[in-house]
Amino acid sequence: MFRSKHRYNSLMKTLYYGDNLEILRNKIPDESIDLCYIDPPFNSKRSYFQIYNNIGGTEDKAQAQAFVDTWKWDDRAIEGYSEITTNVHGRFTRQAIELIRGLELVLGTGDLLAYLIHMTLRVTEIFRVLKPTGSFYLHCDPTASHYLKLVLDAIFCSQGGDFRNEIVWRRLVGGKSDSNQYGNNSDRILFYTKSQSYYFLPPRLKEHNKKTVSDWYTKADERGRYVARPLTAAGATGGDSGQAWRNREPTGHWTVPRILQKRYETETGNSLNGTVREKLETLARAGYIDFSKSGNPSWRRYLDEATLPRIHDLWVDDEVNSISRNSAERMGYPTQKPEALLERIIKASSSPGDVVLDAYCGCGTTVAVADRLDRQWIGIDITYHSIGLILKRLAGNNDKPPADIVVDGIPQDVESARALANRDDDRVRKEFEKWAVLTYTNNRAVINEKKGADKGIDGVVYFATGLGKTERMVIQVKSGGANRGTIATLKGDMQRERAELALLITLDEPTKPMISEAKSAGAYEHALMGRSYDRIRIVTVREMIEQDARIDLPLSYDAVKSAKKRAEDLQMRMDL
Repeated sequence: MFRSKHRYNSLMKTLYYGDNLEILRNKIPDESIDLCYIDPPFNSKRSYFQIYNNIGGTEDKAQAQAFVDTWKWDDRAIEGYSEITTNVHGRFTRQAIELIRGLELVLGTGDLLAYLIHMTLRVTEIFRVLKPTGSFYLHCDPTASHYLKLVLDAIFCSQGGDFRNEIVWRRLVGGKSDSNQYGNNSDRILFYTKSQSYYFLPPRLKEHNKKTVSDWYTKADERGRYVARPLTAAGATGGDSGQAWRNREPTGHWTVPRILQKRYETETGNSLNGTVREKLETLARAGYIDFSKSGNPSWRRYLDEATLPRIHDLWVDDEVNSISRNSAERMGYPTQKPEALLERIIKASSSPGDVVLDAYCGCGTTVAVADRLDRQWIGIDITYHSIGLILKRLAGNNDKPPADIVVDGIPQDVESARALANRDDDRVRKEFEKWAVLTYTNNRAVINEKKGADKGIDGVVYFATGLGKTERMVIQVKSGGANRGTIATLKGDMQRERAELALLITLDEPTKPMISEAKSAGAYEHALMGRSYDRIRIVTVREMIEQDARIDLPLSYDAVKSAKKRAEDLQMRMDL
């Protein structure tokens, strides 16, 4: 089982559940992060005109709804504005303070300013936790990238850091076309470093550009495709390289390419020694130099010896295309980024063993790729749905994630569970229910996201009954007020949803009438497992925390076969 109590050290894989500002300030030490990538949510479907002109909060309610669960001008934004402009605890640079003050005059107190305040607070902390050699990538869309660049300039460049690149990533091949403007199919990735000394391994494409190959490598022999290259180079001469060789005067001076020398020495086992002209003579006699009819020498540069092209700031190559509908990577997360995109960033700006931070880790692409590339990592998200999704992703085909993963912020006792249930924060509605459902089902349940229309159902889990066959268990969570009527209603919900089983997770201890009502629903016989289950089960949060109560239904056909084999082995031992 993964550890759930925080213990910071330099070799850690940690998921934090909670507000990333609080966690950055209270849990992440100064100068402990090598690379930070964030992809904060921002509603790109929202009209730029509406964002820019939302001065004084004049938008209608339908438009304001677009920013539910992201940012809006409210008490939290006002508090953040005051914190920045009064420089609480001396956290903020003068440039950041003046920028926010100036943006209020331009934008007014609306959603966009709230967004920029949110980012200023967090990027300030990200700069603090980065090592002096650390790098920062902020993924955004063009709607507000220019404002974000001002924020990053005010924080990074004013403290010895620097802007390195604005990367344009082709998010879609094609994309939606608009009749009155160019189609929007790209994102922006802003790349900054904390100092002038930082780690960077220039990324290269994994294969050569098809047009380059067809235009340049037009010749071929038994070894492969090649291009004929001259044996001369521009610039000053040295030694005998400027003298005539085989009655030919060089254009500039003669040269022996390192690739050609390495090929000769590898294939012949001989060292290539002497002056430039002596080396050329040895190569010519060994058949490594071609001569045209007019006597001009050249060498064969083979495609497999050519250095792969450097990747620049326009990422339109097929290696980092967005996730297709049929991709095995796809997890149904609306803003999921392809693993290849994060692999490129992580390899370019970190080494194995370095610590990678994603403060908006969503479905966990950053931490999954960092884990695969042997980096340590820290992920933060404010929703337990994301935490559960990441744990499921890291678990792979196993029931539980690797034991070296630390999860911080989840309830450790009944009181902390009660505090989660009673949290007054619009951003984390139904978090207690999500935590309870996903924790009990080992992150395998499907959460009911419908607000106010769940008809008592907070989640559904599918359990295996045979090869390719499943049945459903519906789950309801109660933080208080559960009684016998709750069970009776759940029984009706189970029948309406055509589920075979139902589960009530309750923060309070069940009453005897509740237990009696649940028992009256009868038992379900799992034919392949050879055992029965109560059709309605009651599990308390205390049992989940203190006794590690978890689902004991087979969630895959392999689990059914494994359980049957264990039962048969036990019966055989008993018979013996």
